[in-house]
Parts: sequence; C-alpha cells; structure tokens
Amino acid sequence: MAGRAVLRVQVVLSRCNTRGNSGSAAGYCLDLVRKRDYEGFLCTLLLPPGSQTSAFALRALNVELSQVKDSVSQRNLGLMRMQFWRDAVQEIYSGNTPHHPVALELSKAVQKHKLTKRWLTRIVDERENNLDNRAYGSLKDLETYAENTQSSLLYLILETLDVRDVHSDHAASHIGKAHGIITCLRAVPYHSSRRQVFLPVDICMLHGTSQEDFIRCSQEKNVKDVIFDVASQAHVHLEHARSFKRKVQGKAFAAFNITVALDSYLKKLRKADFNIFHPSLQRKNTLLPLYFYVRSWKKTY
Repeated sequence: MAGRAVLRVQVVLSRCNTRGNSGSAAGYCLDLVRKRDYEGFLCTLLLPPGSQTSAFALRALNVELSQVKDSVSQRNLGLMRMQFWRDAVQEIYSGNTPHHPVALELSKAVQKHKLTKRWLTRIVDERENNLDNRAYGSLKDLETYAENTQSSLLYLILETLDVRDVHSDHAASHIGKAHGIITCLRAVPYHSSRRQVFLPVDICMLHGTSQEDFIRCSQEKNVKDVIFDVASQAHVHLEHARSFKRKVQGKAFAAFNITVALDSYLKKLRKADFNIFHPSLQRKNTLLPLYFYVRSWKKTY
C-alpha cells in the first residue's frame, strides 16, 4: 500500500514538472507555488481537476503578496506593489485584466467560480497592513492577521469546490488561524537571524522574554514557554475545526489538506521540547507528499 502510494505521488509530481514548464500563465502559477509554497503546492495537487488551476492562481497571488515584505528595501516600494495587486483585483472584476500571468489566471478563476471579491481584497489589505516591521501586539492580533490572509484564502478555495456554507467556512476560519500562527512560529529562526521578532508582545511579556532572547536564540525555559503558548493556540484552532467535522460537506475536506503539514510541524515542535531553534524543525520532511496523499484517501482533515 505504502509503495503504491509513493509511486502515485511520484507520477503526479512528474506530470506537474511537465505542466509547469509549458510557459503558459497557468504554468507560471504552478511553478511559483511549487518553488515558494511547496506545502500549498502539494495540497493543490489533491484537489479535483476542475479546481486545481484556479487554486494554483489563488495560491500564486498569495505568494506574490507574501514576498513583498522581504523583497523591498523601503516601505513605499512595498505599498506600490500592494497597490498594483489591489488595482489588479479591481480590474479583474471590471473586465480589464492586466497582462500579468497571475492576474490572467486569477481572472479565469473569478469568472469560472464566481469568486467573492471581498476575500481577495481582504488578503491584499491585510498584507499591506503587515508591511510595518512591528511585532503583533497580542495573540489576538496574530489571529486577526491569519483570519484575513490564510482563512480568506481557504474561503476562496472552498468556492472553487462549489462549497459555500457556514460550517465549512467555520472550519476554514479555524484552520486558517492555525496556519497563520504556525507560519509565524516557523519564521522565528529566520527573523531572529535578521534581528527581528514578530511574536505576540503580550505572550512575551507574560513570560518575561525580550527581543534579545530570541535574537540570540536562547533556549531558556521562558522562551520555550512563549513558543508553547503560541503553538497551543494553533492546536486549539485545529481541534475546534475538527469538532464539527460531521457538519462539513465531504467535498470541502480537500481544501483542508494543509492540516497535514500543520500537524506535522506541531508534532516536531513537541518532540523538540518547544525549542524553536532546534535543527530538526528546519529540515524538510521528505515524506510529506506521502502523508498528504494518504490523508486525501481518508476523507478527513
């Protein structure tokens, strides 16, 4: 069983290598997601064929927006990039799509699935608000950011699956929040190497930690306690999402495969005793494609 699953994953990845090199707008989006959001890439491979291309366009937009903060040297340049995408969304809905591969594919997705404009503009607005190099004031602030970005993305992916109901959206909200929190945790070593700390200030103050503790990669108990508290909130959101799984449409489950990667990271973090700087947390999980494939057959999240 495991051998056949591995072979199936290898075949799918091989086909995507061919598709991604086609030079088309769709190929551009697929390549961008594969290179910059590998877990999102694996999730999208497991969507039904009628949703895949649209989901790759949505995830490509998410990648474009997420890269702005680290790719510009001045905030004004970042604001200009964000304004381009805000205008692009407006133009897509007015029938005047700009000639950019992601915008072109996004326009097709909007037309095909009647995607809700509000979710797209909310992602752009929140990414722009996050251009300031400031830590989250509270865990609630981090959750709000995650809701407006990762959860909004999941709402859109659900729409590509023709799922529009309150229970699926409720699950997407919690999973998106968990995803945003875990993304913040995973970025701690990178940000610390750049003398930046974005962890919630209220949790850091609660445990008496300073920015310098993270910048010097401290492994003291109070630093681990901060990580434990933040990670625990991600776990709570995942449990909430699963608590009403029976009310969620079966075809919505495919949109939630990202929980495979989230569960995997939290498990590794617990094994590392919440030492966010442990080398094991930086290593790529080569079995992740297999885990995604197996989860997709279990019809759960």
